Amino acid sequence: MTDFDASDIAAMRREGDLRSFLRDQLRAGRTKTTAPPVPPPKPPGHRPGHWPTGTRPPDPRPTRHTAADWQQELDRYRTGQGHDNDPCHCGNC
Repeated sequence: MTDFDASDIAAMRREGDLRSFLRDQLRAGRTKTTAPPVPPPKPPGHRPGHWPTGTRPPDPRPTRHTAADWQQELDRYRTGQGHDNDPCHCGNC
């Protein structure tokens, strides 16, 4: 019984059946099982653990500085060029 209104509840209250009716409603709600959601279908040609067809892993990040760049910056650091105490960036201040 799922369709009831105020008159049905009033009649059950008069007859003393309201408590058992509500308990039956709770029991029915607890035992009702819901099917787990169905996962979406896999695309054609799906291989678990592989990159999708027509794609590939990303390229490695490009190196931004060469060894010569690092050496040049190390030499500038050692001479003090570009430091806060060297406003003209000459390395002699």
